This record gives sequence, structure tokens and C-alpha cells, in this order.
Amino acid sequence: MTACAIEPTAADEDGTPQAGCTITADGGYAARLTRDGDSWFPERWTLDGPEPYAVPLPGNQPEEPGTEVQPMADGRVLIRRFTDGRHNFSLLYPTGPGTGELPLGAVECPEEGTRLWLLPPAPGGEKAYALAVGRHSTAVWLVAGGAFGPEHLAEIPGRCSGGVWLDRTGRMLALDREVGGCVKAIVVDLERGGEVSPLLQIAAGSDDRLLLADPDSGLLLIRSDAPGEERLGWGVLGSTLPVRFPESLRMPECVVTPFAIQPGQVLMPESCAVALRIDGPVGSWVGLWRPAERRVHHLAAPMGWLAGAGLWTREGVLRLPYATDEVPCGVAELTVPTGEAGEAGEAGNPRGAEGSGETGSSGDAGRGGRSGDTGPEDPVRDGTVDESAPGRPPGSDGPSGTDPPGPGVTRPVPLGKAPLEALGKTPVKDLGKAPLGGLVTN
Repeated sequence: MTACAIEPTAADEDGTPQAGCTITADGGYAARLTRDGDSWFPERWTLDGPEPYAVPLPGNQPEEPGTEVQPMADGRVLIRRFTDGRHNFSLLYPTGPGTGELPLGAVECPEEGTRLWLLPPAPGGEKAYALAVGRHSTAVWLVAGGAFGPEHLAEIPGRCSGGVWLDRTGRMLALDREVGGCVKAIVVDLERGGEVSPLLQIAAGSDDRLLLADPDSGLLLIRSDAPGEERLGWGVLGSTLPVRFPESLRMPECVVTPFAIQPGQVLMPESCAVALRIDGPVGSWVGLWRPAERRVHHLAAPMGWLAGAGLWTREGVLRLPYATDEVPCGVAELTVPTGEAGEAGEAGNPRGAEGSGETGSSGDAGRGGRSGDTGPEDPVRDGTVDESAPGRPPGSDGPSGTDPPGPGVTRPVPLGKAPLEALGKTPVKDLGKAPLGGLVTN
């Protein structure tokens, strides 16, 4: 399974903890802060059993605003608390009616204005990392899974954000770094002292951010202003073809955020289903999209969806966690519609801790978004649109396995061909000179 949580901030601007949750990379557990009256406490969800269920993990006192939680693969929950100028880390676990706590140590950020937050769950789920962003540099910390408490792994010049894992070992971390007024995605090798290599450079002056990556297929989801305005695009790690910016992902009145990619599609990046959170004038809903198609399927989110959280199974089922008064711990399942009859989308069967058998309603393609393309996918190289490379015809479901790819179609390139030393290929220092799907230009 592949899951993703959007860039982690445990509290809104007013200090109120968010209602979302974080899911382990394998989809086994989730964790969130939840409310009991005016108090907040951590809660662990178990997702890989016959039915999802939640276990509260309250401490000796309510949690403060700004507290972060992250599930580990063994079922414990990492918590970050900020007190007295220090970020304190502990592992929480259920002990009968109470909550056990294993202190891990603290990280102190002496520089004024430094922000620290947890990175998305690492592959394997045995370690957890944090990013401390100062005025002129960014530190990567191993905060759980080390031998002697929190360990300082790397110091990167510039201010970084984001955080996307590029491999299954937890070695190659992509960050978005701001230097000289531009944001470019870079790769940090955590096993080589934080050695940094460039990853995205669509145009010299463009802001190029990496949002999601799938290690199986090499599919990358990118946000860039290289086309003249900020757009969502996709590419393939290791490919020589340019980044493409589909018209179907352009929704001027909405904020579109990809949050999960279907795993297991080895050598088939165009077939990977991508889950989108769409925030529009009438609320939030779910979009389902594949690079091989020229449309976004719009589906209604389940009531109480922990917005921005979800995971794909290898079979192409999207699982969305939700919580309501009737179902305090539930998971709704959605699938990508196929054929013209399913263009508007169709929700699956929400499953809760109480065994709800209600069937979710179908989505509404007119809810502030657009259901299809009005033009070709726009490949961009060096920030210019290539009008000579049209996209697929409407309704195409991708290559058949015997038919050759049509014009403008990205041929699948395995991640193993990407220049990542962790995968046994060319040295990491040469990453910036490699043709990553037309993403790096010299």
C-alpha cells in the first residue's frame, strides 16, 4: 500500500490541532489527535485487520496545541511535544486501561525562528525523521529508531520544506529547497551524511516542487510554475521525456492536492491511480486520476473524512479514514471508475468499527471542478509548452500491452534505471546530470 500525509503541521495558525491523521507507509496503522470536550489526546487506528478500530492513548494531561503524532510499524505512536524551548519525543503504547510512554530524548533549536516538524512516515516504519528549518539552513534529524535518542543526520544549506521518500529503504529523501528566491526539489542521501543532489529543474527561474513519488513505477507528481502559472504535472523518474501538465488537473477555482499513489504498478507509471484532495467553493471532495486518462473522476468524500489522508491497495482500492458520531473509526473504499458509465465516479462501501453497511453516494463532477480535459496534455521542457505533442484521445484507458504508445505518451521507465546509488546505479553525485523524465536540464 502507498499512503501519504500532506506536509505535516500539527496545528492550524490559531494553534488548534488539525483533525487529519497520518498513516504508516504500509497502511497498517494510523494516528491522530482527537478531541474529548476541550481537551486533545492521541489516538491510534488499526487499519489492516478485518475491521478498523481505534485505541485512545491519553497521557497524564491533555496535549498542547502544536503536538504531532505519527504511527510506527509496531503499533506504537511517536509523539512530539514542544515545551520549554525543546522538542520532546516519546513513544506511546496501550497498557491495559492506561497509556505507556517511552521517552526518546529531545531536540533543542537554539536559533530563533527555527521550525521543526515530523517528516512523512518512512518506509519500513521502524524509524521516524524530523526537519528543523532555520534562517539559512535545514537540519534532518532521526528522532525514533536510533541507538541513542535523536541523532543529527544532515545540515542542508537553504530553507527546505516538503519531504518525499524515493525508495523502499528510507535512504533517499526528496526535499524542496529555497535558494536565491527559487524553489527546487533536491535529493538527500541519508546514508552518506546528507549528500545533496538536484532532482527537479524544469526552468532556471521556476519553482519546482515534488509532491509525491511511487518507488514501484517511478511516477512523480510535481507542482511547478514553469508553464506560466502554478500547475500540477507528472513525470517518470529515470525518463528522458518532459514533465507533462494535464489540462484535467487544472481547476482554477479549486486547490488540488495529490495525496496518494497506487503502488505495485511496476514499469507502468501511466496506469497508477492517483488520489486528489480537491478544495473548492462548496467544500472538499475526492478526485481520482490516472496519467493515461484525460479526465478526473470526482467523487463525494465520506462524511467525516479526515481530509488529505488515505491509502491505495495494490488492487486499486482507495481507502479513506473517516470519523463520525455514529462511526468513530471507519474506512470508506473507493475505486477508479472505468468506462463512460462511470465517468462521474462511484463510491464504494464505507466500513466502520461498527460494521456499517451503508453505501456511499456517487460523486458530483460539477462541484467546483472539471471532469475532463478540454485540450491536450501540455508537456513542458525548460518552461515552454510543446504544442506538437498531443495527449491521448478522450476515453483512452492507456496502452493495451500490444499497441505501441501513441504521440505524446510517456514510455514507462523503471525506477531501477534512475541514477540512485541506493538502487545500485550511477553515483548519487551524478544525479543532477541525469535525464530524469526531462526534469533536469543542463
